[in-house]
Amino acid sequence: MKIVQKTVETYVQCPRFEKTFGILGRKWNGLIIDVLLTEGPQRFRDLANKVDKCSDRVLVERLKELEEEGLLERVIYEDSCRPVYSLTERGEDLHCVMSELHDWAKKWYTLDDCK
Repeated sequence: MKIVQKTVETYVQCPRFEKTFGILGRKWNGLIIDVLLTEGPQRFRDLANKVDKCSDRVLVERLKELEEEGLLERVIYEDSCRPVYSLTERGEDLHCVMSELHDWAKKWYTLDDCK
């Protein structure tokens, strides 16, 4: 009698994917990135109006996190004391990812599903 031993392969999550998903999957981050990709550089109030369900306090936290991750930069111009937020090259590189997410959402959700 022949005995066959089964081996079980353990799935290991890629740490790079896990980090990326942790950033993009955090509430509001994807929407902030999408606004900056679509509309270009924004002042805080403009971003707050476009991501309108996010409180100002949380928006400040998310902007700081995205800046720390190197996805956006905060620039204060000499002629204004109000900062402007824009995507870095790393942030701009998410364009294809966000475009694919838009396509997936259009395929699988109706506007009624989003109410």
